[in-house]
Amino acid sequence: MTATPSTTVANLRDLGGTPLAGGRSVRPGLVLRSGALDRLDPVADPVVAALGLRTVIDLRSDAERADHPDRIPEGARLLVRDVLADKMNEGRMPAATQLKDLLSDPAVAEEHLGGGKAQALFGSVYRSFVSTSSAHAAYRTLLTEAADPQAGPLLFHCTAGKDRTGWGATVLLALLGADEDTLMAEYLSVNPAVKQAFAPMIEGFTAAGGDPDIALALIGVFPSYLEAGLDEVRVRYGSMEKYVREGLGVPDETVEALRAGLIV
Repeated sequence: MTATPSTTVANLRDLGGTPLAGGRSVRPGLVLRSGALDRLDPVADPVVAALGLRTVIDLRSDAERADHPDRIPEGARLLVRDVLADKMNEGRMPAATQLKDLLSDPAVAEEHLGGGKAQALFGSVYRSFVSTSSAHAAYRTLLTEAADPQAGPLLFHCTAGKDRTGWGATVLLALLGADEDTLMAEYLSVNPAVKQAFAPMIEGFTAAGGDPDIALALIGVFPSYLEAGLDEVRVRYGSMEKYVREGLGVPDETVEALRAGLIV
């Protein structure tokens, strides 16, 4: 559970070292999370080169990938799994995919996101992580690949590396035996890196008269966001294991392989 300084990849974190039940922990160097890889320089960035990545899972939308395509290290394979495809098809674009547009006009942001609307929107997005078929397919791929010793080291990411990526980390760590406090701590730990990455955007928005609370609601992560997803798991499935088995369609043997490979 350590940040990995990189000059070209935002919010890069190794899930290795995260404490688990019984004094165990996650094996380091096998599963990593980050923001988008569009600025990655695989040659000039020694941190990323040293990771030896074999698999990259991109959880972003078609539009996000078109605007900022990943740069993949040589020898790694790229798997594209759009978590929000079904949510977008509802006709309401999730805030996570259009941060720059929403923060470019304070009046529009206030109309659509003020008065707690931003928090409600993110709650809806997190619930869709649990309820939609596109999210099921994406997180099924994440768990299946993480359980395959030939696929690692593996890195999964979205744009900022906080929401879609944060939910994936939560599911993975919960299956490995992390308790609720650890899950929340890992989820919230990305806030400093995310706020630093988007600082110019936040400053421009507030300088133009925008409400800083709206900017923070979009840029940061909050306990209520993750709690919305966890509540959806409880309501629909009763437990994380049933969500993984019945919702994601991940068989027990894959979960056991995941634990055997990633717990030390």
